[in-house]
Amino acid sequence: MDKISFASKAKPYVLTVAIQFGFAGAFIFSMASFNIGMSRFVFIVYRNIIAAITLAPFAWFFERKVRPKMNISVFLHIMALALLEPVIDQGFTFLGMQYTSASFTSVLTNTVPSITFFLAVIFRIEHVNIKQIRSIAKVIGTIVTFGGALLMTIYKGPPIHLFYTPNTAHHHAGTHDTQNLKHWVSGTLFILLGCFAWSSFFIVQSITLKKYPAEMSLSTLICLVGSLMSTAVALVAERHSGPGVWALGWDFRLYGPLFTGIVTSGITYYVQGLVFQSRGPVFFTAFNPLCMIITCALGSFLFGEQLHLGSIIGAVIIAIGLYSVIWGKGKDGSSANSTMPLSSVTMKQTETQQLPITQSNHV
Repeated sequence: MDKISFASKAKPYVLTVAIQFGFAGAFIFSMASFNIGMSRFVFIVYRNIIAAITLAPFAWFFERKVRPKMNISVFLHIMALALLEPVIDQGFTFLGMQYTSASFTSVLTNTVPSITFFLAVIFRIEHVNIKQIRSIAKVIGTIVTFGGALLMTIYKGPPIHLFYTPNTAHHHAGTHDTQNLKHWVSGTLFILLGCFAWSSFFIVQSITLKKYPAEMSLSTLICLVGSLMSTAVALVAERHSGPGVWALGWDFRLYGPLFTGIVTSGITYYVQGLVFQSRGPVFFTAFNPLCMIITCALGSFLFGEQLHLGSIIGAVIIAIGLYSVIWGKGKDGSSANSTMPLSSVTMKQTETQQLPITQSNHV
């Protein structure tokens, strides 16, 4: 009986840690695909097609009795969601990742909860009461998070190697320091633009779910429409590349889209649901920095990625701001008037994640 009780208590922790490894794997697999020359535009197309195919059978089976009818309003919301997440978010985040690193990108994506809170206040979904400690904590956490992101943008600092590999010595070799810094700043801004689109996605999704309360079906449609939009973008962006740019092989041109489409958009979606049902979104989000740590370690070991002092300091500041925000959201969870969910962040994580309407729903 004690063993069963221990296993039951340990299950959410084990599943959450496994999910963070999955998110970190998504960063690593994506970067590996780009490193061998796969177009990020083509990667996004295949990722979303695979995600839609993965989710569709489950959406059809589990939500066939509860799925509402489609109407023009919901369809327009789906178009907006597909544009925000698969097209704008993934497009700019992957561009920023190519200019910086997978490790750096995983750090900056921890700003999404704070950006989401900021947008929620603007759209009056989240209400701030300066007399309440939880509101003050969320405001301060948001400001601190933005401060960490700003620091990472303007200050790079000396490189720090977690592991020495042959790739480390040649990382960015032969590139002028000024050009490196220019790419670093541009990459940071691109990633932050992706985070802004991702947070906007959560806001629009929370509104859409009120009209179309079938989370998995909505996610499937977003991935499907997103793949169509991404295809149009890829055809224009790669019009001079020839048909070979669309070729897949038994390498990361296939493994990357498969992993991110199936694992982070399929398996992770289901496992997250189990964790949220038992422990809620605040518990899950508290583990987000673990993905950052795993990604930094793997990125340094596998790709010889260089962490810089500015990134480490910024990561610590962002983590402090993140925990301040989720502490405030945790206090909201004890209030019957809590209406704005805390987004689940780190990998990007995935186009299928849900932003709950209330704390009782799944992120």
